[in-house]
Amino acid sequence: MFVDRATITVRAGDGGAGAVSFRREKGEPKGGPDGGDGGDGGSVYLVAEDGLKTLYDFRGNRHWEAQPGEAGRAKQQHGANGADCAVRLPPGTLVYNDETGGLIHDLQPGERIVVARGGKGGLGNEHFKSSTNQAPRKATPGVHGERFTLRLELKLIADVGFIGLPNAGKSTLLAALTRAHPKIADYPFTTLAPQLGIAELDAQRRLVLADIPGLIEGAAKGAGLGHDFLRHVERTRVLVHLLDAQPLDGSDPATNYEVVRNELAEYSAELADKREIVVLNKTDLLTEPGEIEARVKELAARLQLLPGRDLIAISGATGNGTAELLEKLWKALNPGAERAEGWKSATPAV
Repeated sequence: MFVDRATITVRAGDGGAGAVSFRREKGEPKGGPDGGDGGDGGSVYLVAEDGLKTLYDFRGNRHWEAQPGEAGRAKQQHGANGADCAVRLPPGTLVYNDETGGLIHDLQPGERIVVARGGKGGLGNEHFKSSTNQAPRKATPGVHGERFTLRLELKLIADVGFIGLPNAGKSTLLAALTRAHPKIADYPFTTLAPQLGIAELDAQRRLVLADIPGLIEGAAKGAGLGHDFLRHVERTRVLVHLLDAQPLDGSDPATNYEVVRNELAEYSAELADKREIVVLNKTDLLTEPGEIEARVKELAARLQLLPGRDLIAISGATGNGTAELLEKLWKALNPGAERAEGWKSATPAV
């Protein structure tokens, strides 16, 4: 689980000023006051909208303002109320007052709450007439709308989780696909906690990706990062199972795949059945002509997977094949695209 944060300012609209005006009509040489009231300022609402997953958009859009109310006019005309401002947020967003640190609201699915109320419009001079003051030149200004600096925190669940043995290249791939900067080194357990990033396929399509800490044989029984690893994997929707094309320890990629799959199955049958795409990573290390294609064909046969659909080859270091991977992940997460692609869940080849 990842906490996505943003800080924004919200400003409700000020109320419009009341008008000072007097009737000027034929036959009414001393017409009375007719200044109208000002309109109310718009309020700022927080709206929980299904489908939103991150606070990414708020990094470049920090100021949210409702419209002020219009001033009153002659002939007792009320100024127009200002338009409200709706801030659409993912359900589960925690809203804090950034100045006091207090929790304002825990936004639940379907909720719409007022976070900053618009100011009341001022009174026109028609309100101040009396038997002793038949021509009042007094009106009141509008009340200022509320203004706050809000800290937003979202406990985020990733769409896609990268799994595999330590040093399979998960952190490198996350850095290549997103702007995340996970720690990367050539020793096991570089990543000790999930690292998340957002990959943009285009302006409308985004994926939340998680680099899950590597696990070792015996994780289901608590070895290594053990249950912490497996609990994080449970929260993702699709798995990318990374295999090192040329492990430094000389181990076999197919055997490494079976180690991870067996640990998933031992921990939870539901987890083992989660959708998965197998990725042969670090193919930039395979330099002989035709070596990549031959390695993919051999691995697919041993794991009973279809090359190009259930198993693809990439290099997180050079970026080769990463665009294809993102497209496949997008289709796996969208049922319509899944049906068109004929996606199937991978099962352990044991």
